[in-house]
Amino acid sequence: MGSLGYSDEPFGPLKYPKARRDESVADDYHGVKVADPYRWLEDSDAEEVKEFVKEQVALTESVLGKCETRDKLRHKITSLFDHPRYTVPFKRGNKYFFFHNTGLQAQNVLYMQAGLEGEPEVLLDPNTLSEDGTVSLKAFSVSKDAKYLAYGLSSSGSDWVTIKVMRVEDKTEEPDSLSWIKFSDISWTHDSLGFFYSRYPAPKDGENLDSGIETSVNVNHELYYHFLGTNQSEDILCWKDPQNPKHMFSGKVTDDGKYLILYIEEGCGPVNKLYLCDMSALPRGLKGFRERHGPLPFVKLIDGFDAQYINIANDDSLFTFLTNKDAPKYKLVRVDLKEPSKWTDVLPENEKDVLESACVVNGNQMIVSYLSDVKYVLQVRDLETGSMLHNLSIDIGTVYGISARREDSIVFIGFTSFLTPGIIYQCDLGNKLPEMKIFRDISVPGFDRSEFQVNQDFVPSKDGTKIPMFIVGRKDTKLDGSHPCLLYGYGGFNVSLTPSFSVSRIVLARHLGAFFCIANIRGGGEYGEEWHKAGALSKKQTCFDDFISAAEYLISSGYTRPEKLCIEGGSNGGLLVGACINQRPDLFGCALAHVGVMDMLRFHKFTIGHAWTCDFGCSENEEDFHCLIKYSPLHNVRRPWEKHPGGLSQYPSTMLLTADHDDRVVPLHSLKMLATMQNVLCTSLENSLQTNPIIGRIECKAGHGCGRPTQKLIDEAADRYSFMAKALGASWIE
Repeated sequence: MGSLGYSDEPFGPLKYPKARRDESVADDYHGVKVADPYRWLEDSDAEEVKEFVKEQVALTESVLGKCETRDKLRHKITSLFDHPRYTVPFKRGNKYFFFHNTGLQAQNVLYMQAGLEGEPEVLLDPNTLSEDGTVSLKAFSVSKDAKYLAYGLSSSGSDWVTIKVMRVEDKTEEPDSLSWIKFSDISWTHDSLGFFYSRYPAPKDGENLDSGIETSVNVNHELYYHFLGTNQSEDILCWKDPQNPKHMFSGKVTDDGKYLILYIEEGCGPVNKLYLCDMSALPRGLKGFRERHGPLPFVKLIDGFDAQYINIANDDSLFTFLTNKDAPKYKLVRVDLKEPSKWTDVLPENEKDVLESACVVNGNQMIVSYLSDVKYVLQVRDLETGSMLHNLSIDIGTVYGISARREDSIVFIGFTSFLTPGIIYQCDLGNKLPEMKIFRDISVPGFDRSEFQVNQDFVPSKDGTKIPMFIVGRKDTKLDGSHPCLLYGYGGFNVSLTPSFSVSRIVLARHLGAFFCIANIRGGGEYGEEWHKAGALSKKQTCFDDFISAAEYLISSGYTRPEKLCIEGGSNGGLLVGACINQRPDLFGCALAHVGVMDMLRFHKFTIGHAWTCDFGCSENEEDFHCLIKYSPLHNVRRPWEKHPGGLSQYPSTMLLTADHDDRVVPLHSLKMLATMQNVLCTSLENSLQTNPIIGRIECKAGHGCGRPTQKLIDEAADRYSFMAKALGASWIE
C-alpha cells in the first residue's frame, strides 16, 4: 500500500495555501501546447511571490512543529558537529596554509605557519565579515612567493564573488576590489604582479546582480589579468568570444610560470578546448597589453569539444595531460608544442579502473589516484615512463585532497570514509619506501565506529546492469524489513558519489536505527565516461530506473519496506527524486529533494542553466523536447488514485528544499513544483486521498549549498530528518 502502511495521517489534516493559476500561459513546443500556470512564480521580486513563500514557510513550520525528534536531532547533530576539523595543508614559499574549524564556527578559518614546526596563526577569518556567518570564502589563491593572498567573497551563498587582496606578511588589505566575478579561478603570475581571473560584463542598467537573487542568463564570460594596486577598469581583457556567448573561460599559469593555459568549456560535461600562451615570449610582457587590452596570442592546441584535457605538468614545451580522448576511463598523454600533431601515451587507460587524478611531486614522480568499484587506489609512478614505483596503502574510502608540488618530496593526502571523519597523511617520497604517516587525525567525540558496518552490494538494474550501492547501518541489525532507510543518489554530470563521513547520517543510524545508502547510478563518473553517457540526454531515464531498482533491492533484501524508505538528492539529484516520486510514488514513504531542477523545459533560460544542456538536452530541440517532457518533474505530477483506482493511494510525504539566494538552480524550480504538487494532489479536490504532507523548506540568506554557515547546516539537517522520522514512523533510540 505504499506510504500509508503504518498510520493514516501522522501529520494530521493540513490547510494548504491556494496559489493562483494563470490558465492563459502556455508555450508551443514543436506543435505541442504545454501549460505553465505558475509562470508568475519565476519573478522572485514580485510581491505575490513573496506572499506565496511566506505562506509556505508558515505551513512548513506548522508541520515541523509536529516532528517529535526535531529538537533531539538538532541537539545530537550539534554535539557531534562540535569537533575540530582541518583541510589538507598546502605550501607556498616557505609557509604552509590550511583551513581549520574549531567545531561550531560558522565558516572555516584560513591559517598559515612557517614550516611544519611553526606556530599556526590566523590569516583570514571569514567569521568576522558578517554578523550571521553568511559571508563565505568562495575562491582563494596565494602567490608563489607567499607575499599575497587573493580571495573571493560570496554573500548568502550566491555564486557571485568579489575578489580582494591581502598582503600575507602583515595581513594588511590592499585597495584592490574586483566585481562581477562568477565561476572563476585565481591564478598568479610568478612575479606576483597580478593574477588571471574570469568574470561577466557589468550590467548596463546598473542592476545589483551581486544580490544573488537574479535569474537572468549568464553569458559572455571573459578572462582578465589584474595588476595589483590598479583599478579593475585597467585590467587586461585576455580572451573573450562574442560568437559563442555561452562559453566559459578559465586561465591557469603553469608550475614553471612560463605559460598561461586557457581552458574553454561549453557546458558542465567533461570536454574542453585548450589554448596556450607562452608569456615568456611576449616582447613587453603582460604590461605591453595594457594599452592594447588583449587578446593574448594563444596557440590553439585543442580546438574542438571532443574530449577533456587537464594539464598535469610541463617541461618547457613538453606537456603532460590527463584526458578521456579515446579513453573513457582516462589516461595520461604527452605532446611537445614543437610537434603539436604527435601525441604519445604515458599511462594508458586501465581496463577496469578510472584514473581520477595525477599530480607531480619530487621532481619526476607523480601520485595517481584510481577509482576501483567506487573505492580509491593510490599509486606512485614515474612521470616520464608512467611505470609503477609504489602502492600507497589506504583504507576503503575516498581521497578528498592531495597537496604536492614538483619541487617538494613531501605530499599531504586527505582521506575520509563512511566511518572515518578524516585523516590527513604525510608521505615523504624522497624515502626509498615511502610511508603514509598520520599528520592529523580528525576525531568526533561520542562517535564509536565499531557500532557500525558498511557493505557494498551490486544491484541489478532494469536492464541487468549491476549498480554499486553502499549500505551503512548498526552492526547485527536484523533484516526483517522494519527499519527506516535513507537512499541517496545523484546520477549526472560525470560526478562520482564516493564514501564520506556525515555527522547527520551517523545520527540517523545510531538514534533512529536507520540504514543509509548511496546508490552509484549511471550518469555519474564512477566507471568513467561510458557510465556517465549511459545516463545522459536521451538515456536520462536510465538514472531513474537504476535508482528505483536500488529501492526495490533494499525492500526485497529485508532492509526496509516502502513506507519506511526515504529518498534524498540535491540539484541534479533533486531532479532524480522529483522524477522517481512521479514514476513510483508507491515505493517510498518520504522524499527530500534539495534545490532540484524541476522544470526541464525552461531550465536553460536562467543564470547558468544553459551549461546543463550537455547532460539534459534542450527543449528548443524537438527530439530533446520529447525526451524531457516524459520525465520533467513539473510536468508529470499525477493523482495515483486515478491511475490505479482502489490500489495505490498517494504520494510520499515530500519536502522540497530551496534557498532564496540559489542563483544556480534558481528557487522558481522548487516553487513551481510545490504549487503544482499541492494543486494536483491536495487543494483542487474535495475528496483528495493525499494526506501525506507536500511542503517546501525555503531558506533565507543561503544559496545552492556552498558556504552555508554551520548553524544553517545543522538546522536544515534537523528539519529534514525529523520530517523523515515522522513520515516513516521512526522512533528515537537513546
